[in-house]
Amino acid sequence: MNTTPSPTASDLRRASMCQLLHWLAIGRTRPQLLADAYMEAIERLDPQLNAFVDLRPGLVQDQVVGAEKRRQESVIGRLDGIPVAIKDNIDIAGWPTRAGLPGRGEKDATQDAHVVSRLRAAGAVMLGKTNMDEGALGAVTHNPHDGATHNPHRPGFTAGGSSGGSAAAVAAGLATVAIGTDSLGSVRIPASYCGVYALKPTHGEISARGVVPAARRLDAVGLLARSVDDLTVLLQVLAGYDADDPRSRHRRVAFSPPDWEPGRLRCGLLPDLRAIGVEGEVADVFDAVIGRLPFELGERQTVDFSDWDFARTRRAGLLLMEAEMLGTFAGDLADTAHPVSDDFRSMIAYAQSCSAADYAAADRVLDAAVLKMRRLFAQVDVLVLPTTPQTAFALDAPVPANQADLTSFASLAGCPAVSIPMGVTASGLPAGLQFVGPRGSDLRLLELAQVCAASLDAEPVYPVEPTRSA
Repeated sequence: MNTTPSPTASDLRRASMCQLLHWLAIGRTRPQLLADAYMEAIERLDPQLNAFVDLRPGLVQDQVVGAEKRRQESVIGRLDGIPVAIKDNIDIAGWPTRAGLPGRGEKDATQDAHVVSRLRAAGAVMLGKTNMDEGALGAVTHNPHDGATHNPHRPGFTAGGSSGGSAAAVAAGLATVAIGTDSLGSVRIPASYCGVYALKPTHGEISARGVVPAARRLDAVGLLARSVDDLTVLLQVLAGYDADDPRSRHRRVAFSPPDWEPGRLRCGLLPDLRAIGVEGEVADVFDAVIGRLPFELGERQTVDFSDWDFARTRRAGLLLMEAEMLGTFAGDLADTAHPVSDDFRSMIAYAQSCSAADYAAADRVLDAAVLKMRRLFAQVDVLVLPTTPQTAFALDAPVPANQADLTSFASLAGCPAVSIPMGVTASGLPAGLQFVGPRGSDLRLLELAQVCAASLDAEPVYPVEPTRSA
C-alpha cells in the first residue's frame, strides 16, 4: 500500500515543472489539484502583486477537464496539466491581446500565436495573461493603465520588465512556468530582479508569429521557470521551424547535445564591471560566485570589450524598437478615446524626430554586434557576466538608464542567453548570473547553466510570497 502523502498546495507551487510532470505521471497529483492550487494562490496573492491582467477561471477549468481526460486515457502531451502564464502581447484565440495598451481590450485574437499552439498541443493549461510595460517598451512593468507589478521579494519594488508579470508569477508560485518576450532583455531583466531562471533563445529558434512586434530583428519569445531543466524542456517543446515566420530559424540539423569538452571550456569575463556601470553590490556577488565555480567555468579569459559602447548600442536597439512601433502602434497613438501615456508617446515620438540615416546607423549596430559575436566566440565558448547592473529598485525611484546594458549584446547579436539566480546582495535582493553563447548553442548553454546552478544552489525558496518576504 502506498503511504506516500500527497503534495500540499505549497509543495505544488514550489516544485519545478519537471518535478510536477513526474508527480503527475506517477499519480501523486492531478491536473485539477494543480490548477486549484495555483488559482487559489492567484486569488489570494495577486491583489498584492498585480502579476495578471486577464484571468478566466471558466476557460482554465475547461482546459483542466481536457487534461484530466487525457491522463485517464493515457494519451497525453509533453506538458499535460502544467499551469502556464502568458505575457499579454502574445495571442491566445478568444482573448484580447492588449500589449499593455488601453485601447486593445475590445477585440479578441482570432487565432493562437505559434507558441500558444505548441503549448496547447502539449496539453499545457493557460492560466491567464500577465502584466507588462506599455507596448513592451520598458523594463519596470509599471503600467499606467494596468498598475505596477510588485516584486515578490519586496513589495513596492519593481519586478523588472517588460515581462515583469510573468517573472513575478513564476517566483511567487502563481504559475509553474511563464512565456514572455525579450527584445533587449525583457525576460532576463525581470528574472534577475525576481530570482528566477530565464532563457532568451537564439533569434528565430522559437517562432514569434502571433507576438505583437517590438522590433522584429530583435524580438524573441522568452521562457521563465524555477529551474534550468524546465527551460530545456520548454525549449524542446516550443522550438522549431515555422514557414509563416520570416525570421524563423531553419536548422540544417536538429538540436544536438553539448559539443564542448568541459575540461576545455573557455570562459570569457569582462575586465572591470564597475567601470561599465555595474553597481558595487552586484559586482561583489558576481566576483564571489565566479570564485565558487573554479572547475565549472574551465579556463577563464578576460575578453576585450573596449570597442563595445554598452550605452550607445543599447540606445541603438531602442531606436529600432521605437521606429518600428510608430507603425505597429499607429492606431493606439491616434486613439483619443483610449489615450496612451505621455511617457510612451514621447518615446515613440523620439523615433519620429530621427532621420532615415539615423535608423540606418542604428541598424548597422546589429551588423557590428554579429561581427563582435563572431570574433568573441572564436576566442571563448561562453561569455559570463551579471544579468543586470543593479537589483530591483523602488517603484517610485528614478529608473536607471542602463538596465538593459548587459542584456542587449545577446539580443543585438541574435545569441542565446540564460539567466540564473546567483544569490542576494548585501541589501537582500536577488541578482542574476548571465551566460551568453554563439548562435545555436542553446542546449549546451543550458547544460552549463544547470551545472553552475547546481554548484551555487543560490535560488530563493519558492514560492516567494509577498506577505512572507515583506
